[in-house]
Amino acid sequence: MNILCISRFFKGSDFLKAVHEEGHNAYLITSTVLDKENWPWESITETFYMVEDEEGNWNMGDLINGLAFTMRRLKFDILVSLDDFDVEAAAHLREYFRIDGMGESTARYFRDKLAMRIKARDAGIQVPDFTSLFHDSDIDNFTQNVGAPWILKPRGQASATGMSKVYNKEELWEKLHQLGDKRHSFLLEKFAPGDVFHVDSLTFNGKVIFSKVSQYLNTPFEVAHGGGIFRSCTLKINSWEDQKLKQMNEEIMKSFGMVFSASHTEFIKGKDGKYYFLETSSRVGGAHLSDMVEKATGINLWTEWAKIEIAAHTGKKYKLPKIQDDYAGIIVSLSKFEKPSVSAFDDAEVVWHLDKKHHIGLIVRSESQERVMDLLDQYAERIKNEFHASLPAQDRPTN
Repeated sequence: MNILCISRFFKGSDFLKAVHEEGHNAYLITSTVLDKENWPWESITETFYMVEDEEGNWNMGDLINGLAFTMRRLKFDILVSLDDFDVEAAAHLREYFRIDGMGESTARYFRDKLAMRIKARDAGIQVPDFTSLFHDSDIDNFTQNVGAPWILKPRGQASATGMSKVYNKEELWEKLHQLGDKRHSFLLEKFAPGDVFHVDSLTFNGKVIFSKVSQYLNTPFEVAHGGGIFRSCTLKINSWEDQKLKQMNEEIMKSFGMVFSASHTEFIKGKDGKYYFLETSSRVGGAHLSDMVEKATGINLWTEWAKIEIAAHTGKKYKLPKIQDDYAGIIVSLSKFEKPSVSAFDDAEVVWHLDKKHHIGLIVRSESQERVMDLLDQYAERIKNEFHASLPAQDRPTN
């Protein structure tokens, strides 16, 4: 088969490798600015490039025209978006060229934060109080009935990008005025402090066949807006919380119409002890969380996602590899050094290092969750004192 992968970010190398290793042809559409990245060129049959505008977007008309011209000589059997930002583009291309897979309506549930909240609420899944920003009267009603602070969120950005905390009505209307004709592309939500969790999973034939629950020790919002150190750790296996969040993730996948894909879903435990759905996506989680999941379970989400796509389109059976039951945790920070040395982090549990300029990152693995947490706490203090640097929150993510 010919499998076309789309990504405006450098990611998904293991997916491309798996396609090639399974005996199929991997094609890639990416941005011209990524042509020097270390893609697995030996696994890619052909690469096509798009030029980004000032906001990092592609011209959809050019994308359709370019793909239409290419399809005069090539027929693509599968079309996959490797990054969150390309989910809508991929769905639009599938609809336009009548290629099997997730269409635009379903894709919105995994991309549009407003659509996914309405869908979850209608399915009986708890979500923080929210409102669209279409009608002034709805906004007034929301602010009168839901106490501040609130979070102003872009409907289409990934992670905590573009979010801002709002403390009163005057500040809110000032921000809405500043958004101008972009107001409709945001939503307003009750700020709900609490522990934030993520469930990374694989779905095949409409059934979640693998899921791993982890907890952010520093939330993406805190890191993006407070310049903190990013940390996450896998949850206690088969604990009540672990089972509860797996069940909620399955409810989300079923109600949203997920058939086959990887997914990354986030929940928050409020001060009232209840769990609330925050957001989901039909792709592998970013920030190297997939590497953490692999170290804990032995499951490479990118590789298995590729195999699932192939099995789903060929009608063949898919079998998940044996899962190991270890614990893992990740810590990542901006570094004041271009190439920070990690030689001093020499504990036997260290199983991965981040190789990225002006960043320091480690993954630790152990049979004991307590040991993982202890190491993450130790490393956070050392990184804070010896390596850490911070930058203002960006409007567009870099990964």
